[in-house]
Amino acid sequence: MDDYLDHELSEEDLSGLEDDHVERADGKAHRFETGAPLWRIKADPYNETYYATFDKPLERGMRVVAPTRYGKDLCLVLGGVEHPGTVRSDEVVKVERLAEPADDERRAADIVKEKRAFELCQEKIKAHGLPMKLVFSHYLFDESKVLFFFTADSRVDFRDLVKDLVSVFKMRIELRQIGVRDEARVVGGCGVCGRMLCCHGVTDKLVPVSIKMAKDQNLSLNSLKISGPCGRLLCCLAYEYGFYREARRGMPNEGARVQYDGTVFRVIEVNVPAGRFRLSGEDGRYLEATADRFAQRDGKWVLLDEPPAAD
Repeated sequence: MDDYLDHELSEEDLSGLEDDHVERADGKAHRFETGAPLWRIKADPYNETYYATFDKPLERGMRVVAPTRYGKDLCLVLGGVEHPGTVRSDEVVKVERLAEPADDERRAADIVKEKRAFELCQEKIKAHGLPMKLVFSHYLFDESKVLFFFTADSRVDFRDLVKDLVSVFKMRIELRQIGVRDEARVVGGCGVCGRMLCCHGVTDKLVPVSIKMAKDQNLSLNSLKISGPCGRLLCCLAYEYGFYREARRGMPNEGARVQYDGTVFRVIEVNVPAGRFRLSGEDGRYLEATADRFAQRDGKWVLLDEPPAAD
């Protein structure tokens, strides 16, 4: 049954699992070289992390007030960063101050208000008949503004909705459309592996994932097997892609032909992690060989009788 599905699903069919576009950061990438200690902080409401600096030592688990791309918010210190490598300028923020007990109390009160705001906004969306799905609401910590995040298949004219919300909340209202992958990153859930979604529990930085990554890893091109709850390609396809790409450079691909024992053999199966190959000969024989038995001579792959001796 799986073979039938794989045959029926063409690359054009699977292209809908890829992102429509790749978002590029406005900030330029550079190496962090200020010499100041660097920490990683997370804004819990939208599950986004930032590199941060502060004029005092921080410890894991502390609460701090810091700017985010939506406004000033209460953030959690995840820990220190020893080797930041190359980071974007828009990922480094300056912590304003340590959080106080009153800040935690205010945030707890805002969480209660956010639940009510979410319900009211859903009612208004239904009343206006708008084709949008509300994901979550958030009261900015140090600003009189409510953010509503939603997903939709296309652009939505929500001007009348905003007017209604302003009349109810008597404060600034901002609606932001996000993608389905961002929704999964914020809401979380369980993946096909049985563990927490990578975009929610491993990293909030969503990298582009393509069908080519699945092909290079010899995965079944069955949309049910290579897509996540968000309906897009699994984030984990990108994690091992670099290993497969590097390993394949020293291995023949499926379909490659090699001369061995007076017969032409064709590679019919490649197990990259195990470094094992299965070959079919023109005389009906089948062989199994390890990667170290293959060598390139005059631009062609050859199969050795024995693996080369170690130096």
